[in-house]
Amino acid sequence: MTVENIDAEDRRYRTGKFRWTTHLAGMLGLLLMAGCVAVGPDYRPPEVGISETWQQGGDPALVPTRAVNRRWWAAFKDPLLDGLVAQVETNNLDVRQSIARVREARANLGVARGTWWPEANAEGSAIRQRTSENGLNSGGGTETLYGAGLDASWELDLFGRIGRSVESARADYQASEEDRGDVLISMQAELARTYFDMRTFQARLAAAEGNISSQQQVLKLTQSRFKNGLATGLDVAQAEQVLAASQAEVPPLRVGLTQAINTLAVLLGQIPGSLPEELGRPAPIPVPPPRVAIGVPADLLRQRPDIRRAERQLAAQTARIGVATADLYPRLSLSGTFAFEAIDAGDLLQGGSKAFGFGPTLRWLLFDGGRVRAQIAVEDARTEQALLAYEQTVLNALNEVENTLSQYLNQRTRQAALDRSVQAAQRALRLATRLYRDGLVDFQNVLDAQRALFDNENQQAAARGNTSIFLVQLYKALGGGWDPASNATTDNATEETPEENK
Repeated sequence: MTVENIDAEDRRYRTGKFRWTTHLAGMLGLLLMAGCVAVGPDYRPPEVGISETWQQGGDPALVPTRAVNRRWWAAFKDPLLDGLVAQVETNNLDVRQSIARVREARANLGVARGTWWPEANAEGSAIRQRTSENGLNSGGGTETLYGAGLDASWELDLFGRIGRSVESARADYQASEEDRGDVLISMQAELARTYFDMRTFQARLAAAEGNISSQQQVLKLTQSRFKNGLATGLDVAQAEQVLAASQAEVPPLRVGLTQAINTLAVLLGQIPGSLPEELGRPAPIPVPPPRVAIGVPADLLRQRPDIRRAERQLAAQTARIGVATADLYPRLSLSGTFAFEAIDAGDLLQGGSKAFGFGPTLRWLLFDGGRVRAQIAVEDARTEQALLAYEQTVLNALNEVENTLSQYLNQRTRQAALDRSVQAAQRALRLATRLYRDGLVDFQNVLDAQRALFDNENQQAAARGNTSIFLVQLYKALGGGWDPASNATTDNATEETPEENK
């Protein structure tokens, strides 16, 4: 072959190689362009029909302005309660568990984002080997093979499988943030409820002890009249019975008080009995504010973390449909290796010891017995479940607010009636005692007045505590503790591509 023919053959080879390379680049470009469209449904937040007003919204104790209650407990104006609630976020073990779950979800998001990038591995080896004297490659020689190299692979996200995985992980992370908020609000409300329980037991104990003191005075009066022949032994026995019955009510109240204080310690992540003694000193039940801002039902979609969590879980599950659908389409990976191999360690880094290989790999699942399509159907069904769970969460939230509004408003009415009843019972006991001392009525009137006063004061103390407790439950039902600024942590997790992660 002449020099001219060699040159022509070389030109044809280089031209063919150029065309092959051009075609390959074109195919890769088309595949990369296809990757701009992720398969599977794009998530759209669900729409839920909600009433514009609350059923109880017309009560003058309620204000129809937006309820943003970042520090709802401050409305009770109790510094000790403020200090206890402030400790919940850092000390409560349930809250700390929820924070750990947030860190787990954030790490899972990092795992998902890592699949955007190439994967590279470095390896080295020194293998001592001997070939068989009686084998195909006979000779029975012994040698050492040294190797050092690098291999890498990069899956190109043609149809959004990786993007949907990141989208799902990001929504799971955001759901964990909402779960943390839900746990925090629940623990704050539980602590406030327990604190009001403690103050209620103290108030009931004070009422019982006041009645016992009054009954002891009436007993002395009855015994004195009996000695003077102005009362019967039946009067004395009845006075003793009423006093003993009132004294028997004290131990259960003390048990309830101890349990409330111990529960407060556990809510603060402390050993029962370790709280300061000043906490157990009697103090009045905190008085709720005269009016409460409740907003409108639509505010719940923004304020309640359990609704926001359910919405994020729906978003995560919707993205998983795309992850499963992407398995119907081909996957393209770029891979390559570069290594040095030599039988002499001194030659390992010489030019002649180089070995390499690289190129694209296309993998397309052609038959799997329907597994992929069945998995898509699984994710579809799970998404439907997540949607129904979201709708159920919204309904439960609306139901909780309506019921708590009814409890709170009717409890206020009951408390006002009990306040009037106690005042009347106190007047009745004073009159009955004076008339009995003057011999104008029999002792039964005094006994009836004592029992009525004891019962009414006990109910009054319990009603005052329940009024505050029901308001706490109302704040919790409205999403108390919600703050728009708290979304900053979840809004930062919005990266979509490797370039945006740089």
